[in-house]
Amino acid sequence: MTSRPAQHLTSRLSSRLTSRLTSRRRLAAWLLAGLGMVTALVVVTGCAAVRSGTPVASDQDSATGPTAAFYGDSYTLGTGASGPAKRWSTIVSAERGWNEVNPSVNGLGFVNKRDSRPGPDLVDQVISANPDIVMVTMGLNDNFSMPDRAADIRAAITDDLTRLHEALPDARLIVVEPFWYTDARPSSVERIIGWVRDAAAQVGASYIPGASHWIEGHPEWMAGDGLHPNDDGYRALAERMDAELAKLGL
Repeated sequence: MTSRPAQHLTSRLSSRLTSRLTSRRRLAAWLLAGLGMVTALVVVTGCAAVRSGTPVASDQDSATGPTAAFYGDSYTLGTGASGPAKRWSTIVSAERGWNEVNPSVNGLGFVNKRDSRPGPDLVDQVISANPDIVMVTMGLNDNFSMPDRAADIRAAITDDLTRLHEALPDARLIVVEPFWYTDARPSSVERIIGWVRDAAAQVGASYIPGASHWIEGHPEWMAGDGLHPNDDGYRALAERMDAELAKLGL
């Protein structure tokens, strides 16, 4: 027979053991719950990042085709689009399996913003990418320096295209008529177009005409700033560019 003190001691030990087991179970439950919350947070955060993250901006690692480098301004950078994946250069590159290199800059021209912006010159960046295809879509912003810098602009066009041709002799050099953004066209637009066309011919580059008219008469294709295309506008540019590239055998 167990004595009353022994029974009391046994009861106390059993109570302590039960209490410890209960505490451990609660701790384990809390840890599992916390782990579940962390896991859920990671999953939700990950989903949010995928949903709101920036689309592919330039180099497309999944592409297996040639590397295409784009030398341009805001119309090639994709300003006004809802994301980089909506700009014409990325649409064209994705559909053709090109690896896109696109260091284009807002406000850039053959002379405009060339000396004021930090970092290496875009021509040097294009050359360093050692691309198979080079697309030049410059000239729009130089209209804002006309006629005061006409001689500088004309010389810079020739210099840039010559540098690209000589540094990348095996690359397919494609020069696009400079884009324009309003139905009204100052006389400088045609002058710069002529200089670009002539310089392209001098270096034996392929030339795509008519691009200054591609969004003409379509205000619904313009972004809220009234200066750049929206997603629909860039899709229209991509379709026209694709058709022109097909004519060139690309």
